[in-house]
Amino acid sequence: MTTTVAPPPVAKKAAPPPIRATNGEPTTVASTKEFAIVSGRTGGAKRILIYGPGGIGKSNLAKNAPNPVFLDIEEGTRELDVNRLTGLTGFGDVRACLHSNSLDGFQTIAIDSGTKLEEWAIAYTLANVKNEKGHTVSTIEGYGYGKGYQHVYETFLLGLADLDAHVRAGRNVIIIAHDCTADVPNPVGDDYIRYEPHLQSPKSGKASIRNRVIQWADYVLFLGYDVISEDGKGKGGGTRTIFTVERPDHIAKCRTPIAPMPFKGPDDAEIWQHIFSGGKE
Repeated sequence: MTTTVAPPPVAKKAAPPPIRATNGEPTTVASTKEFAIVSGRTGGAKRILIYGPGGIGKSNLAKNAPNPVFLDIEEGTRELDVNRLTGLTGFGDVRACLHSNSLDGFQTIAIDSGTKLEEWAIAYTLANVKNEKGHTVSTIEGYGYGKGYQHVYETFLLGLADLDAHVRAGRNVIIIAHDCTADVPNPVGDDYIRYEPHLQSPKSGKASIRNRVIQWADYVLFLGYDVISEDGKGKGGGTRTIFTVERPDHIAKCRTPIAPMPFKGPDDAEIWQHIFSGGKE
């Protein structure tokens, strides 16, 4: 009589532990969306921040980007031959415009300026966000220590989310901002000051619109003057330079290697050729 020996049972691979919410309870993620893995450079629309002193040519630089339309909320393009949206008087108008089809057909949206947009975000917050007692306040300090900055930060993020939707749709976004000087804590030496975008940035580091926009941007371009100091006096030919790399005296950022370059005039589009050529020099 032949005896048949059954094979040993195959051990089942343990299932991964369930994703749990912060309260420890299992959470179910239901989605019919399909995901794919891609490799290599994907290109796509760019997020760009341009900042610098008033009158140096930030709007002129932006107008040379591919097929731009300006949300000229500061009325700084009146002397430029550009396409612009009119009738914007507040943060709600900007959001409504970004949700409309008014920008269809353009390749680049330029917000001129982000500094003014922040002012409108403050006014919008004061008009629509009440304090903990349910009262309207007249200044951001009326929300209590530090709370007003957080409310304005969250309001501004709504605008960034609207702009991100256009980036996903293939439109470049440029935010233009004024500059300011800021103290930089230095853990390995003396503190110093540098040029940064003029956007909300409390000393606590929390609710910093400035830091958030810098992180958001693919490129941070500082348009400044080439100036050297001799005997305590600034000297130089006043050459305007597009700084693309961060130095101790300014913030800058580049996703692709681009050397600082002079801004030669109102029709100089060299920086855009570098940015939109995929980093090819």
